[in-house]
Amino acid sequence: MTADQKLQISESAYKWSVRAFSTVKRMLGVNIKLHSEEFHLGSGHIFLFNHFARFETFIPQYLIYDQTGAYCRSIASAEFFTEDAFGAYLYSLGAVPNDMPGLLPFLACEILRGRKVVVFPEGGMVKDRRVVDPRGGYSIFSRTANERRKHHTGAAVLALTLEVLKTGLLGLEARGEAERLRRWARALGMHDADELLAAARHPALIVPANITFYPIRITDNLLRRGMELFAQGMDRRFVEEALIEGNILLKDTDMDIRLGEPVRSVRLFGMLDRWLARRVVARAESVDRLFALKGEARRWDERLLARRLAAKALVTRDNYMHGMYAAVTVNLCHLAAPLLLGYVGAGFERVAQCRFHLALYLLIKRVQADSGVHLHRSLRDPDAYRGLVEDGDCPGLGHFMDTNVAAGLVAREDPAYRFLPKLKQDHGFDAIRLENPLAVYANEVAPIAAVREAIGAVREAGEGLDQAELSRHLYDDETRSFLWDRASFTKPRHAAVNATETATESGEPYLLLPDGQGSGLGVVVVHGFLASPAELRALGEKLWAQGHAVIGVRLKGHGTSPWDLRERRWTDWMASVRRGYRIMAGLVPRVAIVGFSSGGALGLRLAAEHPEKLAGVVSACAPLRFRNRNLILVPLVHGANELTRWLSSYEGVMPFRTNDSEHPAINYRNIPIRGLYELRRMVDDVEAHLPEVRCPVTVIQSTGDHVVDPKSAQIIFDKLGANRKMLHHVDSKRHGIVNEDVGPTHRLIVDFVADLAAEAAAMA
Repeated sequence: MTADQKLQISESAYKWSVRAFSTVKRMLGVNIKLHSEEFHLGSGHIFLFNHFARFETFIPQYLIYDQTGAYCRSIASAEFFTEDAFGAYLYSLGAVPNDMPGLLPFLACEILRGRKVVVFPEGGMVKDRRVVDPRGGYSIFSRTANERRKHHTGAAVLALTLEVLKTGLLGLEARGEAERLRRWARALGMHDADELLAAARHPALIVPANITFYPIRITDNLLRRGMELFAQGMDRRFVEEALIEGNILLKDTDMDIRLGEPVRSVRLFGMLDRWLARRVVARAESVDRLFALKGEARRWDERLLARRLAAKALVTRDNYMHGMYAAVTVNLCHLAAPLLLGYVGAGFERVAQCRFHLALYLLIKRVQADSGVHLHRSLRDPDAYRGLVEDGDCPGLGHFMDTNVAAGLVAREDPAYRFLPKLKQDHGFDAIRLENPLAVYANEVAPIAAVREAIGAVREAGEGLDQAELSRHLYDDETRSFLWDRASFTKPRHAAVNATETATESGEPYLLLPDGQGSGLGVVVVHGFLASPAELRALGEKLWAQGHAVIGVRLKGHGTSPWDLRERRWTDWMASVRRGYRIMAGLVPRVAIVGFSSGGALGLRLAAEHPEKLAGVVSACAPLRFRNRNLILVPLVHGANELTRWLSSYEGVMPFRTNDSEHPAINYRNIPIRGLYELRRMVDDVEAHLPEVRCPVTVIQSTGDHVVDPKSAQIIFDKLGANRKMLHHVDSKRHGIVNEDVGPTHRLIVDFVADLAAEAAAMA
């Protein structure tokens, strides 16, 4: 086999490998997520990736082919290119050895012919993720030199020299040198000069990209045990790699691949550079000659161009390394690690868990405010982190601390985290991922200035946080949660049901704050089952006009998609009301709850918990009994649905039923049977807790309600444990009397809230 034949990419081998990996990927635990502007993959020429694990070197080529159909050239260590089947296989997939003579000229020609080039400019795995030196510059540890060094400039030299060639070729076109262009086209293996010039008109684009893994696990796995079984006395370095990479591949791990903004080396070319490029290319006999200018320049213009390219290569290298490390997908562990190390650096031996949790939450909120930071799902979905300031239950932080405890870095001693001596010890390059994963997380995020600044701001603020500021952060989470949930249930499998929905009003929560001091009373407005905050927005604005602060909470699963509601339990709705109360309690001295239908029932359920600032509750048309007797069958249908989901991939025997709503612009048209089942469970729980309600309550009920049996109001009134309670009937055949302000409904609510506000003012 000739050298040229060896370097040929085999389309059959390439396509077979892509199909094989697609099959294997479905069986692995790693979740590959590509974040990229669509045109970056298609228009980019040189793709740069950081290097943390061995297996990741195959992923970029797979993704580029999958998305664009383009073949890639990649550079691999020469040790893999032995004269055997494996070496031949690597060549067939487009890989070339890093010591190949004429490597850069070869890659430049491949780019002109439409290939992509994948490069790992760190030159090896960076296990410690430490890429920033004490002076703030980029450097990495070199295993061969056993010291830290700057990153390679090969990709920069490739792009800049390719730009010189393209500039020179366009110069030949401008001077009408058609024969020379034809010779260049033949030399480069292209069909004709037109194809060559078409390639020359596209500036060389370097696309820096970052691969981020989350989480990093240090527990044992089958891969490591299998390797130990068949290779007794295995080198510790390979044990470590089997453990870390085995966990990535076999356990639920996110692999985020994020493409940054392309680096256009042509932007560094001034008039002098273009003039020099045209002169040099006009005399050059081959691409090899251009890449040899640095050491073999014979004329003054060649020497000048070589010096200028060398300087530009350093600038280009720094630009794309900055782009690569700025593209880290920042997760919760990235923030927890440097925050925790900050306490250690400040001389703390322990930190109270509640203090650390609050500081981490505030750090998340600061980082969220910077659009330049790329956030992992663990920092975009409030459900993933809001436990930090609720009950302390945050799965991401729990895993992070479990890992630190297992590594002997931190001890949990409720109510504090105690820092162990190992945290301050140095660990070898091949041991740090196992011995101190906390440092690996901190190193990975160190290049991102916005994160460093946010950590500094949180440390400087200390514990001086007022409740109003915390409430504003919590409300921001409610808005983010709405956007996240809405996006999560707009996938293709949700489309058929979503397309039949009639709701046009926004499902977003709202917060209305009065100008000036206000009444001192805040109102939590809670909508009903299937609706959204828009249902009671008019009432909320009326209360706001009276000087009250108002929050329109969104019950989880509502205002987005019926599929969202199908995934929720009634306790999720209850948690939404609790969060609304907490937000308002941080803004005003006293709080009232106004709820309609299920919202009224949930308001009463919260009152049974006796929150400190609760002044009273309005419950309008709350359900305890229903007009529709078919609801008795809901548990049976729900059980059949759950069984069907368990036995097959089908969504259930009857997952949704149609809803003929009074307010189709607000309510879901499709009711999930699971939602009706949870509604029944909620009603049972609320009824059992009514005797525990002690605050003032106003109960309002439509006399001809066709959804809720009007008897519900009397049952609620009778069972309430409150001494001060009122029952009002509104003459109407409608259920939605609050939305429509039927009869005296709004006046009854406004007057009751005004009385509560007056009492609160008298107590102040």
